[in-house]
Amino acid sequence: MSEQDKQTGRIDCVLVASGKYHDIDFARLELLKLLAEDERIRVRVFEDYSNLEAITRADFLVTYTCEVIPSLEQQQALRSWVEQGGRWYALHGTNSILRFLDNGLVDTPDWAGHFMDTLGTQFASHPPIGPFTVHVAKPDDPLVQGIEDFEVVDEQYLVDQCAEIDVLLDLEFEGETPGFVRDQWLKERHPVLYRRVLGEGAVLYLTLGHCRGHYDLQPLMDYWPSVDRCSWGSPVFYELLRRGLAWASEPARERNN
Repeated sequence: MSEQDKQTGRIDCVLVASGKYHDIDFARLELLKLLAEDERIRVRVFEDYSNLEAITRADFLVTYTCEVIPSLEQQQALRSWVEQGGRWYALHGTNSILRFLDNGLVDTPDWAGHFMDTLGTQFASHPPIGPFTVHVAKPDDPLVQGIEDFEVVDEQYLVDQCAEIDVLLDLEFEGETPGFVRDQWLKERHPVLYRRVLGEGAVLYLTLGHCRGHYDLQPLMDYWPSVDRCSWGSPVFYELLRRGLAWASEPARERNN
């Protein structure tokens, strides 16, 4: 942040929104609407992590992606930026690597360990979209204070934990996840919202937020018959988004006061 920005109160955000199998246009627009609720926040939007100069100069980073994996150089730069005080609000499929095998199954290989260690988890599987209960794991934490257990219709993200995380919301799952290589799951709790502290900065990850339009499964399918909005139709999801964005921009607000 420049000295002029400190004086004017401007807060710089980078939004990375892109990827496969999701209605990225819808998610991008909804996030930009939320960011626009604070006139001090100015946003640059990218499709990947290649503009490291913009990211490392930003006050905070927001990502809504699927299958967008930074290069090793970019992974290292992102890690360094967080450790030096950056805040990163990562949403839904940011931690996903998907490979469609010849047998029709989906694999989620461990091909970006440094990236996933920074994020704290890697997506592993999910059952078909349906209703499930999200539990409040730390009701006294400001990010979830006042929120009670709630039900949503979304993808239940089952993840592998890659580092120490502070779980704020979670879900419990036991059963099958058809279509994935890892399709059998014992009863276990999985994070829905968690915080990962790294040096002077931190990552906040929210796994909810699947969305898909008619044309978003190409080339796997020419036309998807329904428009899926999942948690985007839930007021509590927008409350979590607003709280997460406020958390991400908090250090810049404190510097500007």
